[in-house]
Amino acid sequence: MSSKNSEQNMKMSLIIPCYNEATNIPLLFERFNLLMLNPSIEVILVDNGSRDITSELLLDLIPKYPGCKTVHVEKNQGYGHGILTGLRAAQGEILGWTHADMQTDPLDLLQGLALFEQYGDNIFVKGKRYGRPLIDAVFTVGMSLFETALLAKPMWDINAQPTMFSRQFFETWDSPPNDFSLDLYAYYQAHHQKLKVQRFPVKFSKRAYGVSHWNINWKAKWKFIRRTVDFSLQLRSRTRKKQ
Repeated sequence: MSSKNSEQNMKMSLIIPCYNEATNIPLLFERFNLLMLNPSIEVILVDNGSRDITSELLLDLIPKYPGCKTVHVEKNQGYGHGILTGLRAAQGEILGWTHADMQTDPLDLLQGLALFEQYGDNIFVKGKRYGRPLIDAVFTVGMSLFETALLAKPMWDINAQPTMFSRQFFETWDSPPNDFSLDLYAYYQAHHQKLKVQRFPVKFSKRAYGVSHWNINWKAKWKFIRRTVDFSLQLRSRTRKKQ
């Protein structure tokens, strides 16, 4: 959005980090048509240091979608870093992110936006996934129970998308992480600041193309668990020091 009036009327900014997602980019843009009917929504696609032709595709497609723009990260520094780069470039009063892999529909954003219209801006919104493989669902339940016990906050399905919140909430963040722990950080901060958490069901599907960048095997899951636990302990320690 280039005009001053457009910037002033921008309500929602959706950030989508894209790392080597060239095969999914055209599918994403096909789904944007309905979003673009609402002029108060912008979509920011972050080329998060991709090494395939993601950059070229974004530059080719962006001009065809006036409500979309792209931000380029020269070198990949993590999933969270890409999202944070997009959030800092956003103009909306409501901010959020989702994934580029098409396992959840970008149009889920509209359900989340309806919750802000119903309850006001002082809430934290996340999807709640259904339709996942049993082994992944069991893994999520285990991690949710562990994080809830460790952080003494109800932390359920932490990595579900989309994640949505107010700009005012985002401006309170202090040293957010650059990796997948960003989902945990945002969710925990919402509880810590006593925001009302609103969830809504989102269908989780198989990736149309490509493979996960982390959920590859049990070795990758173990690495994810260790990082999550380490960061959770940091969050708990940081919170206690501020009390």
